[in-house]
Amino acid sequence: MQVKTVLNRVYKIKGFVYGKVWFAGDQIEVDVRPRKGSRPICSGCGQPGPGYDTLWERHFKFVPLWAIAVVLVYAMRRVDCPRCGVTVEQVPWGDGKQHLTRAYAVFLARWARRLSWRETASIFKTSWDTVYRSVAWMVEYGLQHRDLQGITAIGVDEVQFQKGHRYLTVVYQIDSSCRRLLWVGQDRTAKTLLRFFKMLGRQRTAAIRFVCSDMWKPYLKVIAKKAGQAIHILDRFHIVARLNKALDEIRAAEAKQMGRDGYEPVLKRSRWCFLKREKNLTDKQRAKLDDVLQYDLKSVRGYLLKQSFQCLWEYTSPYWAGWFLDRWVFRAMRSRLEPIKKVAKSVRSHRALILNWFKAKKEFNSGIVEGLNYKIKLTLRKAYGYRELKVAEIAIYHALGQLPEPELTHRFC
Repeated sequence: MQVKTVLNRVYKIKGFVYGKVWFAGDQIEVDVRPRKGSRPICSGCGQPGPGYDTLWERHFKFVPLWAIAVVLVYAMRRVDCPRCGVTVEQVPWGDGKQHLTRAYAVFLARWARRLSWRETASIFKTSWDTVYRSVAWMVEYGLQHRDLQGITAIGVDEVQFQKGHRYLTVVYQIDSSCRRLLWVGQDRTAKTLLRFFKMLGRQRTAAIRFVCSDMWKPYLKVIAKKAGQAIHILDRFHIVARLNKALDEIRAAEAKQMGRDGYEPVLKRSRWCFLKREKNLTDKQRAKLDDVLQYDLKSVRGYLLKQSFQCLWEYTSPYWAGWFLDRWVFRAMRSRLEPIKKVAKSVRSHRALILNWFKAKKEFNSGIVEGLNYKIKLTLRKAYGYRELKVAEIAIYHALGQLPEPELTHRFC
């Protein structure tokens, strides 16, 4: 079977034919000619027009065959377009002045979703920049052709992009039928989130029924302004995390005080005994916790308050969940544990948002958003980080955006 036969089978080009095939060094070069009688397509308006003249030959990289590089060689025609003037023709296998065919760009981009970009470049004997341009082209195509209709639930959160408190605001679609990244922007400010709602548009924003977020004030402010009709569900993960942080502060301060006062160090190596879920404790940690709970300590009182708060999530009725929450806040405010009281005040001020989780029938929670955040961190870690924000955004969209891909005559991978 000849190479020309293989190319006609896997990548037939309308209006063009494959000609001579030859080896040029360590690569295969394939001559491409316009089909007899076909007219060139204007790159400006996309309409056929009369030919003007022929330029020099250009080389377009194609998908390797048998680990051998394949290059399409074609002399571009110019079009005497009555609407756009003299322009270079539009070819179906490439875009603009790109030296990659669309098939090769899609091929590299698909592999770059599975491997790191550097590994992809190494395996297919190309450069990192070539892989980057392929992924960037795929993401640009996907963003232009994706469907944003039917979004009823979104999750808003931030992820750390680089050291030095550099964050990205990320917005996900978290409907049960589709969970994907919708938008990513620099920083975690109100202006950043406002840009997302501007991109989404008023009509699609009005269709949103549920929003999940944490207690970050800029997010709360923008969501209340732009999506006030939606049920705003507060992220339960961050509430529990704040309780754990408050409990750890109490334990650390009390352990130091007991050491200064000369008491037995019963709280030594007890941090994870207090912070881990009871079912995740090792036998040694469980024995340590049972021993510590026998003492009348501030840490023990804080631990019992934290454990009792977990009962909130067992309720199904918003009314009774609110009754329990009020009782817990009352007990926490009388505990004389300042870190716990600080959390209780925050819970009291966000009471309505917390209870919205029950109004939403427990359908949406922070686990969905945190799971997607973890995938973003894996994407950034796989490349050992990205120096430029633009490159990081492209990588994140490519990994989690579920973006549509251009149709090809053959799936290469």
